[in-house]
Order: sequence, then structure tokens, then C-alpha cells
Amino acid sequence: MQLRFPALGLAALALIVSLSACSRRPGEVRTFVAEPFPKRLSEWGLFHGDKDKLQPARNVIPYDLNTPLFSDYADKHRFVWMPAGASATYRDDGVFEFPAGTVIAKTFAYGGRRIETRLLVNAKTGWVGLPYVWNQEQTEATLELAASPVEIEHRGMKIHYAIPNANQCKGCHENSRVMSPIGPKAMHLNRSYGYADGAENQLTRWSKVGYLKGAPAPEAAPRAAVWDDPATGPLDNRARAYLDINCAHCHNPQGPANTSGLFLTASETNPVTLGACKAPVATGPGSGTFRFSILPGHPEQSILIHRMKSNEPKVMMPELGRAVVHREGLALLEQWIASLKGDCGAASL
Repeated sequence: MQLRFPALGLAALALIVSLSACSRRPGEVRTFVAEPFPKRLSEWGLFHGDKDKLQPARNVIPYDLNTPLFSDYADKHRFVWMPAGASATYRDDGVFEFPAGTVIAKTFAYGGRRIETRLLVNAKTGWVGLPYVWNQEQTEATLELAASPVEIEHRGMKIHYAIPNANQCKGCHENSRVMSPIGPKAMHLNRSYGYADGAENQLTRWSKVGYLKGAPAPEAAPRAAVWDDPATGPLDNRARAYLDINCAHCHNPQGPANTSGLFLTASETNPVTLGACKAPVATGPGSGTFRFSILPGHPEQSILIHRMKSNEPKVMMPELGRAVVHREGLALLEQWIASLKGDCGAASL
């Protein structure tokens, strides 16, 4: 039987953290809700074990997304931890409402080599992004708020892997000038995960361990398609899921790209704001020689495809978080646009 305690306010949480810092037992997570944040990742207590077999600490829950954000073909390992007695509040649409002290961790790796672990911490001032860079020995990661790029050779490519600084974290995670997670939405989390004790739907598991309140049964919750698995949905659903996770954190009415008028959330229903026959608000290299964000039936004449194919500054999209073109994702969206019907004279699909 697991005991849960009343949710803690930020002031109470900070006091408890400061009093218990020295008495934390191995395997227990230590959370911080104000600066200074730990210089070393190990000080959080999120993981234990040797350098080759890091394991999450007790109550640190792994999770995955139906369609994840593309990050230069890196492998990503996601975890969430919440203070005892605190739960996230379920939302059908949008990111869950997480309690104070929540830590979301995402490790980026290539071929088993960890490059960085990014923490999103729900602190006193709101969500804070903290990039921890792993040493060559893979024994520790150190907080670097302005880390140097890392040169990676992967899949026959040389990748100039950039670790975002604090301001760049805001570039993707800010909506209406407020930092927020991107992935933990019902539509992305509604899937099975292979936990150590067996496979289970993630919404069910989060509810069972006390990390989520108010969630319906998985079959009643929204579920995004898996972008590269036709068994999970038709082409339109998979393309829209890809755009939602890769583009919509900026391209939405409250996002940093709201002035573009191009909104790429999976829930967007207006064909024009979704890009069909939509002229750009500004011309320049980002538009190339093309007239519309999406020209139905013609991916080769669509600005969206032009920008996804580019690695040039001021042209490429997304403009942060990648250094190489996602060939498979690009092919999906080319196929999707080729399938769209419509006449731009009538500005409709």
C-alpha cells in the first residue's frame, strides 16, 4: 500500500528540501525549486547504478510519446518525478497541469553514449530548463547554461549537435511568455509502455501511482497516431501528429510564431491557418520563390517543405533543435501534401 500526502505549496516544499538535504538516503530524489540549482546531475538523485546501467530512482517513472520531436536522430529517454502526495491534473487538450517541484528529465544519446540530460523543473518562478552535459567517461553530467556544440558521427552523417542554452529553451517551451513542457499531453502519452513489471498504458500507470488525477479510461482519451506506423492511423492523422509535436509548440495562437498566422496543432480545423493556400506574412529567403505555405498536391512548391529541406539559418524549420534534415519526416509530409486536394484560387483544400 502506497501512502500519499497532501500536495505541498512552493514555500513549504522549499523548506522541506532545505531541511532534508543532508539526510537524503541513497535512491531518493532531491528536488530544488530555486537557485542555485545543483552543478552536478547526480545531486538530484534521479538515477543510480554504474555508468553503463543507470536506473531511475524510486518513483522516477519512464515514459514515451506516440510521435516524438525529431532531434537529429538522437535516442531519447524520458522520465518524470513528482513530490510525494502531488499529482498532475489531466487535460484532454494541452499539457497536463503539473505540481510544484515536478522534475521532467530527458536524456539524449547516440549509440549508448549520453550527450546531455535536460531537466525541466517546476520551480518557484515557474518552469526552468537546465541542460546537464555528460563527460567522456559517462560518469557525471554537469550543468552548462551555455554549452559548446558536440560533433557526432551517426548513420554516416556528421552532426553538429547543439545543446540549447537557457534562452533557446524558452524559444520552444514558451507560450504567452510562460515556460511549459511540450510532450506530456494526453494525445502523446496515451500508449502502452513496457515497464519493468510489464506493459501498461501510460495514463493508467500515472493514475495508479498517484501522478495523475482526473484521467478517463485510455479508450476515452485522445490518442495521437505514430508518425511512421500506418497501423496507428491514416496519412492525414500521422502527418498532423508530426506537425503537432515538431512545429505546434511555436506555431499556435499563443506561441512564439503566432504572428505568422500559421497554426499547426493537431486540433486546428481551418485549412488556411493550417497552411493551405496561405501566403506568408513576410517574404524573404524563408519563402524561397514559393507563394503558399502549402500548395495542395504540390509539395515541391510548398514553403513548408522548402524550409524543412533546408539547413540554412533564416530558412530552416524548425529553426532550433536540429542540425540535419529529418529525411523520413520530410518524406511523410511530402506524401501528405501530395495527397491534398484543392485549388488555391479558392483558397481551400
